[in-house]
Amino acid sequence: MEKVDQALISIFNSNESSPEMLQSMRDIAYLSGVLSDLDSQNAFQTPIEILRFLRIIQMINEEALGLDEPIENADTLYYRYRNRYSDPEPPSRKKVEQIVNVLVKYNWISKQSRQLKMRDVGKRMMDALIRLANDSLAYYMHDDIGRSLFQARRDAELSEAYDDHGISGGNKIASMIRNVENAIQLMKERELEMLADRNALPQLEIIHQLMLELEGKLGERLRQFRTLEDSLVLSDLMQQGTGALAEGTNLSIGMIHKYLKFTTMQQTMLSSTIHPEKVRAFIIQMYDPPLESDVPNAHQLMSFMEQDQYPGEAADGIWMPVKFAAPVSGEAIREALDYIEHYEPVVEGIHAEEADIQYTEDTVSIDQLDELMGESQWQLTKAMIRTEAIESYMEQIDQAPIEQVMIEATSADWGDAVNALTAIAALIGNKKMAMDPASPGHTPAHPPYDKNWEWMTEEHKQQMIRKRSNAGRKEDDV
Repeated sequence: MEKVDQALISIFNSNESSPEMLQSMRDIAYLSGVLSDLDSQNAFQTPIEILRFLRIIQMINEEALGLDEPIENADTLYYRYRNRYSDPEPPSRKKVEQIVNVLVKYNWISKQSRQLKMRDVGKRMMDALIRLANDSLAYYMHDDIGRSLFQARRDAELSEAYDDHGISGGNKIASMIRNVENAIQLMKERELEMLADRNALPQLEIIHQLMLELEGKLGERLRQFRTLEDSLVLSDLMQQGTGALAEGTNLSIGMIHKYLKFTTMQQTMLSSTIHPEKVRAFIIQMYDPPLESDVPNAHQLMSFMEQDQYPGEAADGIWMPVKFAAPVSGEAIREALDYIEHYEPVVEGIHAEEADIQYTEDTVSIDQLDELMGESQWQLTKAMIRTEAIESYMEQIDQAPIEQVMIEATSADWGDAVNALTAIAALIGNKKMAMDPASPGHTPAHPPYDKNWEWMTEEHKQQMIRKRSNAGRKEDDV
């Protein structure tokens, strides 16, 4: 078969105003109308009612294919149903006539003078409903793992039927891979259950055969799509699907090997010679056995031991090897158990003592109160204005021109200059720093800064900022 080398026909990639798109959406509306009208007539209240509806449209379908005699009217359809199906409660003549009228209303069939004629839209919608019901029946005839694998194989078959002919099947490759991953997860969860089931070998073989079949189908699907425009997406799917199928195949092989190992364990001849290295290697492999290995892990081995293969072997709980420190005599163990069972701790009575409440009086002077209030106001100011950069810079130098402090503490940007000037004002207002006018004839020690803002007067940028000590702060307050 030739490779798919062009974009697939999809409603999601077509022009929404094209006549073909409008007609296809109208067909979906007709399907919805048929199901809605029949549901209002209680045609879908029970599974048997749905089955009767599908039987009726199947008879119309067979007549359109030339497999049965023509259908003149609803009465012909009614009697043909009674003769073909052994239904204890067949639909009444009125019910059949209602179904026919609904199908005529939505252009699935047309009433002619002596015959009910199926239209093209009815043929396609009836086929879709019958295929959906048959797919669902085949899906539910498998167990949990088999359902996921069946759906994966069905996705591959739908990809062959649709994608290979240039019609989008709806991301069937991705759906196939996801179903395989779900099956692998279920296999891991039910591994112990299958190993414990003595009749699980046919099921394990079916699972493994499905894995091998899906591996071939996935490879064939991916080869068909190598030249698509979305090859980058398919490359990820290719890697994901290859890894999932490899893991699933190895896991199914490993489960079959372990199952056969367990079932033949009782008939295995034991050698009189023990090889310590082989025993050590077996124990090491039990901690992390490969997926395809027949070596069971500790959980599987202990679970298998609880299947009561020998009389009295099964026990509640789990087998766990225990090693007691020696020497411990039986009498010592009995005394210890008796002590644990009859131990009663000696607890003294609780004596509540009432302590006398002692009150202390602290006095604060006016100066101390002003200092405490000033510190509180300073913390509130710092919560609203970021002064850390200016404070950190002034810790390094005691005195510097205001322009140097603003630019070197932050940056030369206009926004940082506004924030830095606000922080300096807050520090001066809270007596953390002081600002003095520059001495006459003072020239800055630093070169001119490259900034996008200027001072209104030269005197402003010559002002000196200095850090105030605690002693100096008290002197200023006096």
